[in-house]
Amino acid sequence: MTTTTEHPARVAGFASQAAVRAKDKAAWVALFAADGIVEDPVGPSFFDPEGKGHRGPEAIAAFWDKAIAPTESIEFLFDDSFACGGEVAFTGRIRTTMGGQIIDAEGVFTYRVAEDGKILALRAFWETERAMATMKPA
Repeated sequence: MTTTTEHPARVAGFASQAAVRAKDKAAWVALFAADGIVEDPVGPSFFDPEGKGHRGPEAIAAFWDKAIAPTESIEFLFDDSFACGGEVAFTGRIRTTMGGQIIDAEGVFTYRVAEDGKILALRAFWETERAMATMKPA
């Protein structure tokens, strides 16, 4: 992936991805603003039946416990990123290995940051059915 600047949202996105790869829940939650929100995926899902997102440190930590902690590994296979204003959009796939299965979620993954670099919003645009159709043995 080519980047031309150290844009604050891109830096926060890379830090988020590194914390997930390292399975460091405390570091990941600390990247978010006090009123930060995670919508992964955006809208109703098995992680968020009401589709309201996970707002604040406790809810974001609970999302980690449901969506990230059970995985064996998560890889960020992004083709590119586009930074504008206080946001960045990464395009590509997130590959999750869990229970001996690999699933690829292809989509657009955005991070919006505050002036202090804390993440205000992490939003993941991917389709559950498309991701599940990629399931294969690890």
